[in-house]
Amino acid sequence: MKVLFIEDDAIETMKLQRTVAKFQIKYEITEAKNGEEALDYLRSDAKLPDIILLDLNMPKMNGIEFLRILKADEVLKFLPTIILTTSENRADLLECYKIGIAGYVIKPLKYEDYEEKLRKVFQYWEVVELVKA
Repeated sequence: MKVLFIEDDAIETMKLQRTVAKFQIKYEITEAKNGEEALDYLRSDAKLPDIILLDLNMPKMNGIEFLRILKADEVLKFLPTIILTTSENRADLLECYKIGIAGYVIKPLKYEDYEEKLRKVFQYWEVVELVKA
């Protein structure tokens, strides 16, 4: 499975890479540090990801701004986008679902809990039929 991980925090990126490396299945993770970089990647000649993991709090273009652009695009709008954030703001959650996300995961403080949540997210998306652009 090919994953686009959009996150500006290097520690969070290392944590995701460390976690995914423990899983039995090999995932191809592409990283973008903000929404602009992610859109450049998605609009390039690169193969589109199967899913997007998106942080909300980023510089240049936050996650909600990125989502609005993504979901307005006739090709990219079908990419399942899962929010992976520390934000427990109910307004953020509601706005993201209104725009059209596939899920909203709050990053827990304990690493073990983070690992378990990510394992469940990846297991779910392994069995779901994905639209291939």
